[in-house]
Amino acid sequence: MPLYTSKSVLLGLTALFSAAAMSASADEITTFTKSGAAIGGTDPVAYFTAGKPVAGTDEFTAKYDDVTWKFSSAANRDKFLADPAKYAPQYGGFCAFGAAMGFKVPVVPEAWSIVDGKLYLNNSLHVQKRFEQDIPGHINNATLNWEIIKDTKPEDLKEPIVR
Repeated sequence: MPLYTSKSVLLGLTALFSAAAMSASADEITTFTKSGAAIGGTDPVAYFTAGKPVAGTDEFTAKYDDVTWKFSSAANRDKFLADPAKYAPQYGGFCAFGAAMGFKVPVVPEAWSIVDGKLYLNNSLHVQKRFEQDIPGHINNATLNWEIIKDTKPEDLKEPIVR
């Protein structure tokens, strides 16, 4: 199995991010959207209630932070609306490992963790494994970096933040 360096992972994340940034909209400045919905239309509440990613539908939607969120049921939509901060993923739904490096990177539904009651999404299952190697450290760095990168367009983030 090849050994991946932090630099090679960062370069890969940057390449993936750059391709996605071409279609960035204003909503993507602080919240990851894809196909017009936060976190690509995946129901954020389902990670907590079903223990897995579940696609949301156009039938059950809500607006939060000027972004459309999709849900798999009215019950999940209502839970979200009652306490969006509890269910919305950290770092606007961008990749937690990417945020730890100082980037805003798209995510995939199957790369996720709930840590201390908070949802963290990642760019791929490989990146998820990297995130899991030092969850407290990556969360700390991502949280510090988020204050710096939150209001910056993804495509304007060119250099990693080294801590």
